[in-house]
Amino acid sequence: MRTPLILVSLLCIQSCGTVTTLSEPDQRISDRLRKNNSYCESIPRVYSGLSYDLCRFNSKPPGTQVDFIAGFYLLDGVLSAVSDTVVLPYTIYQQVDKGSIPIGD
Repeated sequence: MRTPLILVSLLCIQSCGTVTTLSEPDQRISDRLRKNNSYCESIPRVYSGLSYDLCRFNSKPPGTQVDFIAGFYLLDGVLSAVSDTVVLPYTIYQQVDKGSIPIGD
């Protein structure tokens, strides 16, 4: 019983995109993506962690692009996809109730 609990805890800690989109207010998520010059206009609540990571990765580079950042978003995207699947019933309800998270100005 202890091993699954530890694995779920580690998964949640590592899937930053999912934790961010589920725990922070929409305005803070929107502000953070605008600050990073993301090309995204909105993030769906279903698989929001993966979408968040993709939006962070797909933004205007601030200057020097470091390759390890791409590796981080790849790893976090995979872990976020798994975490997003676990919380899918909740995010489906949120998507129907509130709609997507707007990113535009």
